[in-house]
Amino acid sequence: MDFRTEKDQLGSMFIHSDAYYGIHTKRALHNFSLAGRPVHMDLVRNLVLVKKACAMANKQTGALNSKIANSIIAACDQIMSGDYDDHLVTDALQGGAGTSTNMNVNEVIANVALEQMGHPKGDYNIIHPIDHVNLSQSTNDVYPTALRITAIYKVRILAGHLATLQENLQVKEQEFSYVLKLGRTQLMDALPITLGQEFAAYAKAISRDRWRIYKVEERLREVGIGGTAVGTGLNATMPYIYMVTDLLRDLTGLGIARSDLLMDTYQNMDVFVEVSGFLKACATNLIKISSDLRLMASGPTGGLDEISMKPLQAGSSIMPGKVNPVICESVLQASLKVIGNDAVITQASYLGQLELNAFTPLIADALIESLDLLIRSVDAFDQLCIQTLTANEDNCRHHLEKSTALSAALIHHLGYEQTATITQAAKDEDITLRNYLIKHQVLPEATVDLILNPRQVTKPGIPGKS
Repeated sequence: MDFRTEKDQLGSMFIHSDAYYGIHTKRALHNFSLAGRPVHMDLVRNLVLVKKACAMANKQTGALNSKIANSIIAACDQIMSGDYDDHLVTDALQGGAGTSTNMNVNEVIANVALEQMGHPKGDYNIIHPIDHVNLSQSTNDVYPTALRITAIYKVRILAGHLATLQENLQVKEQEFSYVLKLGRTQLMDALPITLGQEFAAYAKAISRDRWRIYKVEERLREVGIGGTAVGTGLNATMPYIYMVTDLLRDLTGLGIARSDLLMDTYQNMDVFVEVSGFLKACATNLIKISSDLRLMASGPTGGLDEISMKPLQAGSSIMPGKVNPVICESVLQASLKVIGNDAVITQASYLGQLELNAFTPLIADALIESLDLLIRSVDAFDQLCIQTLTANEDNCRHHLEKSTALSAALIHHLGYEQTATITQAAKDEDITLRNYLIKHQVLPEATVDLILNPRQVTKPGIPGKS
């Protein structure tokens, strides 16, 4: 096998001649294997995008000659197309605040640029991973900047999926607006509601998630690019610092803005905690809704059976005919993972010390995973569950008619104590509340029907009184 030799301050190593990464990446591969998977490729590609903006700024300020800058820019474009994903390989959990990922990107860009110029990989006298590709930069400003860009893109996607889910929950609200059913509090019989009202409440919760997640982009837009190691901008010129943010805004199409205190974006990760908190709130709502739907679909003969979900797959290897609410179950599990990730992000954020958070790779890994999980979960929940579920109106009516929950409507007519006595008596005789009132001539039948009208009970006011 053919190898080339590369050197760093710790010594030299053999690098396979086909590898576009170099010695820094090779050391990282030896040192970091905890996650067993590489850094999320969306983050890596956005880091390459940041490198492109930096090369453009360095070219325009004269810090890089045009030939080298153009080669770096062209290499960035080629890498972002996905041609070199197999060489962007550092483990997702790494020490050094993301330095290994930054160096992996620097080395791959340098070697792709060298090949484009007709030079062999590793000929760093021509294009150097640090002196040229990393010029005017530090891991500490490019890595968090790339993370913010990645998060903004994904937040926008998630907000769009939530908007669609909200709309389809509202469709079900209208579709089920005339389906009367028994309300339940603490899982016990409560006053009647409509199935549509339940779905209206779900839509309302998702609308809050949609708005929170849409608005959180504002927090992510402030970047610290140009601050280099600790936010002071050492080794970066003022023209570069101003220019690179503008170039990054143009390249991303996002409302990127330079922070008025670059150091803040290195020290403090509370922005990512805030984003994760909103994701946790969304996950909480998804768990609540999916749990409700599982309960309402339970049965079909031994449960509530108030709604039906589209059968998607066989539910048991031993019980023929069994079908499970698998989408609700999978969405619930993904949401629990998001909640767990929120705890990780919170702890990794407050463990940062002084001028840098060394645990940004963990924050990035957990945040991107949460965003991806919710993007896929909301989409699947909407398409495979919400849009296809149907109401079992007869069962809803059956549960309602058997219950004595309508007794609350009698309180304003008979008082609490008499109503409680009548309710218990109806249970003892195993007849409906309506039939008991008529049988024992407590109230005229017309008055009973007016007071116990389930549809009227689902609206504000006192049934039977104008």
